[in-house]
Amino acid sequence: MTIDLTPSPVRLHATAAPGQPEPTPALEQLYRGFEQELLVPLWTEIGDLMPLHPKSKAVPHLWRWERLKALAAQAGEIVPVGRGGERRAIALANPTLGGRPFATPTLWAAIQYLMPGEDAPEHRHTQHAFRFVVEGEGVWTVVNGDAVRMSRGDFLPQAGWNWHAHHNAATEPMAWIDGLDIPFSYYAESQFFEAGREKISSAERSTAQRSYSERLWGHPGLRPVSSTQAQPATPLLAYRWADTDRALADQLALEAEGQPGTLSPGHAAVRFTNPTTGGDVLPTMRTEMHRVRPGATTLVQREVGSSVFQVFDGSGTVTVGERTWQVARGDLFVVPSWQPFSARAGADGPLDLFRFGDAPIFEALHAHRTQVTR
Repeated sequence: MTIDLTPSPVRLHATAAPGQPEPTPALEQLYRGFEQELLVPLWTEIGDLMPLHPKSKAVPHLWRWERLKALAAQAGEIVPVGRGGERRAIALANPTLGGRPFATPTLWAAIQYLMPGEDAPEHRHTQHAFRFVVEGEGVWTVVNGDAVRMSRGDFLPQAGWNWHAHHNAATEPMAWIDGLDIPFSYYAESQFFEAGREKISSAERSTAQRSYSERLWGHPGLRPVSSTQAQPATPLLAYRWADTDRALADQLALEAEGQPGTLSPGHAAVRFTNPTTGGDVLPTMRTEMHRVRPGATTLVQREVGSSVFQVFDGSGTVTVGERTWQVARGDLFVVPSWQPFSARAGADGPLDLFRFGDAPIFEALHAHRTQVTR
């Protein structure tokens, strides 16, 4: 008979506390038996496993864009782009998630930096992704052979398991943010990754102003009759800033005329949607753009699930839980699950905020909940 002498990872301690059994030698002996058989009783864990409300392992945190961009530029001079690293992407690490490159327990956010003339090699992965451009242009992302221009304010979704590469056709570096559901896929143990071609073709290196996906799908309210099947993720690969800006401006103009349309006084918002379903662009992530009129304050909202925000333009004050920050263009911050959030725009101009979160995951599980207060 072989005796397993490997120490048990289970550690149980009898403590005198409300709701706990009285510490006795018999209880200690019972706990040693649990440890040996890798058993954990619910009564010692219920406060952590089933709290009265969500208690995120992430904390509110702010990253300054100017500092991120400076470090990314340094990396551009030192770190090559190619097989192995694949992308010059530098992820936000929430300070309470053990040093993992996770902004929240479900969301990845990173600054990606591409030098002039550089190509990021083709690959695909099951994680869903997007790119959002806060400044600059000159890079094209090539998705399944479709070259898509990236410019300031553009939102470019990328459903999982689609081939994609990037190339910088400009004479200046370009930075943008990547958002992915990498942490969710990591914890769910569902990841697949595959390297593609070393180089894209000369035809794919085109710099067309409008991609194939935009020509087919980028007509508001119009759907090609040749493609009537609902798709789980959006087939439109670029949502242009001109359209987003116009929608936000119109909401605030309607409010000024006494018409409904804003979320709350001075707070306009739009959601990027899948034109085949009207639902979220990606199965695991919700993406929105918010505009807060100068001097206005949003309502206080908390929800199950986490979000990452980037200031697209303007300046103001944001409050997440007990933290309050002055923010400016490019800054990124995290709102963990069930932490109250509000934003106030400065007096000089509107505050534009890009937001992505994991709400579709919790809605699919019937576990999503929101609370809005004034």
